[in-house]
Amino acid sequence: MISKKFKDAIKLASRPQYKIAWEAGLNPTTLSQIVTGYVRPKYGDPRVLRVGEILGLEESECFVNINQSLSQRC
Repeated sequence: MISKKFKDAIKLASRPQYKIAWEAGLNPTTLSQIVTGYVRPKYGDPRVLRVGEILGLEESECFVNINQSLSQRC
C-alpha cells in the first residue's frame, strides 16, 4: 500500500501529475490508479519507486509498512 506522504508529495508537486508520470516512464492513467487506490502495488513496486525518486522520497516513505498499518487499526 502506498503512503499518505507519497500521495501528498504528488499533490503538492510543482508540476502536474501527468508530467511526473511521464518522467517516471508511466502512463498517467496508471499513476492516477495507483494514487486513488484502484491499483494496489506491492511494497517495493518499481513504478512507485521511480515516482518516489523523482519526488525526492526514500523507499520507506513511499509505502506503508503492513505491520505498522495493522497496529494503527487496533
